[in-house]
Amino acid sequence: MKAVIIGVHADQGLGGQLAKRFAAEGLEVYVAGRTLSALNQIVKDIEHSGGRSVAVQTDATKEKDVQNLFEKIGDGLDLAIFNVGNNTPGRIQNMSADYFEQSWRICCFSGFLFAREAIKTFLPKNKGTILFTGASASLRGRPGFGAFNSAKGGLRQLAQAMAKEYGALGIHIGHIVVDGVINGQMVRDKRPDIIEKLGENSLVNIKNIVDGYVYMYRQSKEGWSFELDIRNSIENW
Repeated sequence: MKAVIIGVHADQGLGGQLAKRFAAEGLEVYVAGRTLSALNQIVKDIEHSGGRSVAVQTDATKEKDVQNLFEKIGDGLDLAIFNVGNNTPGRIQNMSADYFEQSWRICCFSGFLFAREAIKTFLPKNKGTILFTGASASLRGRPGFGAFNSAKGGLRQLAQAMAKEYGALGIHIGHIVVDGVINGQMVRDKRPDIIEKLGENSLVNIKNIVDGYVYMYRQSKEGWSFELDIRNSIENW
């Protein structure tokens, strides 16, 4: 069986850790993202551990790239994970139309492109799982993040509509809300100020998040969940 994860970059990031976990679960994992060198490192690590993996450089916002990704995967796909996202802060009155639209393209439109191709792959066999990565912004608006909130909220609504549209056809679609800052390479490399402000104890452990994806993937159709939210015990929600 095969899995595809789009939105893979750093080893100590959610995409990279999802790839390694599902490879350890016995799936051949296709890792997709914009930076080929990062993808190749993940593949190398997986193969060194005895797993199987393939890197496919993909811009999730480009229809042809996404279609090419699924063509390369071919038959045998059982799991598709959409992990693409960005964090686009800014006040509405200062925001350009291009900035707002790009946030939507990355967080929501690309989710549509990816999920549509996965659905086409799963429909002939009436089986498969699609999991979307959500965020705190999926559930609530926050001042200074209007573009990001609307894009992640739109992605959640898309996922829910698809879950209702294709569940009876045997396709499990789920949405996982990561409600907090992930303790990973991105925040440590690019935003150490956030860790200093919030404290180490406020971060969400990557392994616990990955466990949630595995749990959703393993569910039988007699007891599917649409949504799982994961947060640190001290998160104010």
